Amino acid sequence: MMSRKAEQQTLTAVPPRRARTYSRSRNRMARRVVIARTLLIVAVLVIWQALVSGGLVDPFWISSPVLVAKELWSQASSGTLVSDIGITVFEALIAFVISAVLGIASGLLLARSPFWDMVLAPLIVVVNSMPRVAIAPLIILWFGIGLAAKVITAFTLVYFILLVNTLNGAKNVDNDIRTIALLMGASRKDMLFKVTLPSALPWIFAGLNLGLTYSLLGVIVAEILSSNEGLGFVIAHNAGNFNTAGVFAGLIALSFVAWVFAIVMRTIESRLLSWKPSTTSA
Repeated sequence: MMSRKAEQQTLTAVPPRRARTYSRSRNRMARRVVIARTLLIVAVLVIWQALVSGGLVDPFWISSPVLVAKELWSQASSGTLVSDIGITVFEALIAFVISAVLGIASGLLLARSPFWDMVLAPLIVVVNSMPRVAIAPLIILWFGIGLAAKVITAFTLVYFILLVNTLNGAKNVDNDIRTIALLMGASRKDMLFKVTLPSALPWIFAGLNLGLTYSLLGVIVAEILSSNEGLGFVIAHNAGNFNTAGVFAGLIALSFVAWVFAIVMRTIESRLLSWKPSTTSA
C-alpha cells in the first residue's frame, strides 16, 4: 500500500481520467482485501466450532469459539483483562523506548567509528545469537520478578535489532550523496543528521516495526516465567489450571495488542517516510 503523499504524487503525474480510474481500482482492491480477511476468519471460526459441536474434537484440548468468547467477556466484565493488558503494554513500551534510543544511538556511533565496529562486531554476533528464553530465568534471578526483569528481558531482544538495523542503514548511505555533501562543506554533525540518519531511516523503521513486536514477546516470556500480573500471567495461569478457553482468551488479547502496535508503528512510518512507497498493509 502506497503512502498518502506518494499516492498523491502518482495521481498528479497522470491525466485526471486515469487518476480517477487508478483511485477506484485501489478502493476496490482494499474492499476485496477486507472482505477476504473477514471471510477467512469467519471460516476458521465456523470450522473450529463445528469440530467441537460435532464431537470430533474434545473441547478440553482446543476449547471452542463460544467458550473463548464467554471467557473473554467474563475477564473483560470483571476488569482483570483490561488491567492485565495495560500492565503488559506499559512494560513493553518502556522496554521498547529504552531499547530504541540506545540501539539507534549505538548503531550511529559504530557507523562513525569503523575501528570499534570491527572490534565489537564478533561480540555483537555472539551475544545476539544467545537464546533469550534460556537466559530469562537468570535475568529473573538477578533482578527479581518485578518490572526490571521484564524490561531487561525485552531489552535484550530489541536492543540488538535496532543496533544492527541502524548500523547497516548507516553503512549503506549512497556514496554519491556522501561525496556531494562533503564537497559542499558539510560538517560531521551535518553528515550525521542530514545525510546518514535520513538515509538510514527506512532501515531504522524496519527495526522499530520488528522491535515493537519483540518487546511485547520479551515481556510476555518474563511474565509467563515469573509474574502475578499481565497477559503472560493470564496465559500461564490458565494453562496451569487446564483452562484452554482462558489460554485462548489471553492469546487473542495478546494478538489484538500486537495488531494495534503494528497499526500505530505503520502510521508513524507513513507520516515520517511519506516519500517512500510502502508495500505493507495492516
